[in-house]
Order: sequence, then C-alpha cells, then structure tokens
Amino acid sequence: MGSSLFGAQLAAELGLPYAFASHFAPAQMMQALALYRANFKPSAHLEKPYVMLGFNVFAADSEEDAQFLATSMQQAFVSLRSGHPKRLPPPENGYMNRIGPPERALLDQVLSCSAIGSSDTVKLKLEAFIEQTGADELMITSQIFDHSARLRSYEITAKLRAMLR
Repeated sequence: MGSSLFGAQLAAELGLPYAFASHFAPAQMMQALALYRANFKPSAHLEKPYVMLGFNVFAADSEEDAQFLATSMQQAFVSLRSGHPKRLPPPENGYMNRIGPPERALLDQVLSCSAIGSSDTVKLKLEAFIEQTGADELMITSQIFDHSARLRSYEITAKLRAMLR
C-alpha cells in the first residue's frame, strides 16, 4: 500500500495490483491512479490494472450517532498532525465546534475519503467514491472507539456491499 506517486509508478511498471492509502493520505490519490493506469504493463500476475483504495466508514443507525463516533478519528488526526500522537480517544460531543479553521481544513483534507452517517448516507458516499475513482476493491476502515459501535458500523457497511456495483 502506498500514498505517493512512486508506488503507483512501480506497481504499473511491474504489472502488479496497486493499493493506495486514501483513507488517510488522499491528496495524490487521483494523480496516482491516473499514473498507474496510464503506465500499466500487463504481466504474468495481472492483465489489466487493478486498484484497491482505503476508505473510512463511520456508519450508525442515525446521522447524529455517526457524527459523534467520527470525533474519535478527528481528534486522533488533529493530535497526530500537531505533533502529539496518542491512542484513539473516546468520542466527544461538540468536538467540531471547539476546533479552529486550520484544524477543520486539515480534517476536510485527510478525511475526504470517508463516509459518515446512516446507511443511506454511507451508500451514497460509497457509490460516489467508486464512480469517481473506478476502484476495483475498497479497504474499509472504521476507527471507532467503542468496539460494539465499530462492529455495528461494519455490519451496516456489509449490508450495503450487495447494493454496490
């Protein structure tokens, strides 16, 4: 799995599948995908390009619950990027209201490959992401503090899988 153009070029040259860490480093995703697909050389391993992308899902039974659960990941990214990495913290009510514009901009960028919401919202975001990227496979990650809520998020996402493509 890569998060730079080098990995895309190498996978294309070797005729290998390409996995991109868009779930935490999406800035060069579209450029990397274009580079990989344009330069792909068929090999004994693969006849045509194959792309796997990371995607964050925070699915819950309500929009509000999903937004609340996502604050754990939001806090973790802000802490990491400000030089104070820590374990995944518990979610916080009103977290987004307490951070400033620079932190919001950071989160908008690093979490742009994410779906936060109820089943309907997550389905729409997954469909849009697949349409935008042409991904062959998604690696779903859910950095949710509470284990049962994380399992529920994966259950919701698994049910949606059959409805996609």
